Amino acid sequence: MAARQATISRKTNETEVEVHLDLDCVSGNGATQTIEVSTGIGFLDHMYHALAKHGGLSLKMKCKGDLWIDDHHTADDALALGSAFKAALGERKGIRRYGTGYAPLDEALARSVIDISSRPYCVTDLGLKREKIGELSTEMLPHIFHSFAMSAGVTLHVDVLRGDNDHHRAEAAFKSLALAIRQAVERTGGDDVPSTKGVL
Repeated sequence: MAARQATISRKTNETEVEVHLDLDCVSGNGATQTIEVSTGIGFLDHMYHALAKHGGLSLKMKCKGDLWIDDHHTADDALALGSAFKAALGERKGIRRYGTGYAPLDEALARSVIDISSRPYCVTDLGLKREKIGELSTEMLPHIFHSFAMSAGVTLHVDVLRGDNDHHRAEAAFKSLALAIRQAVERTGGDDVPSTKGVL
């Protein structure tokens, strides 16, 4: 089967980012999972690491952003991650298409549902109360999911169903997305397009 990998570089006046993504590093398939993330924002690195680890992805991501201004432009470069996802996936056939993931972290519980649909849309309800987690503004977390969904061409719903600790809520959200992605990109063994339209 063809490798599902992509490398994306994106350079603007605000950020410089490079992403290498491999969709097929699930434990047991013989591939070696490599995760190297450096965005300059520790909590964001932690979230992307969790996303890759539990999504069965190899991810190398390096971003140099204008953090002396704030964290917005660096967080917004989830656009590059979404573009890498779209490129690595290639033609949208022979996959499950839909994925659902539930992830608990202590008292927190999150649910993510993804549709690899070519109809980008994103709805999030994270219920975060703190202004920041580490050096990442909590208002950036829904923005990250939105940027990823728009550039990946997926419909995405992420809801944190319960939880008191914002770190737990955010991490559960990323882990639930990882599980949903892992399910949605799973190869079915067929070659059909999973749509009544015949195209995605």
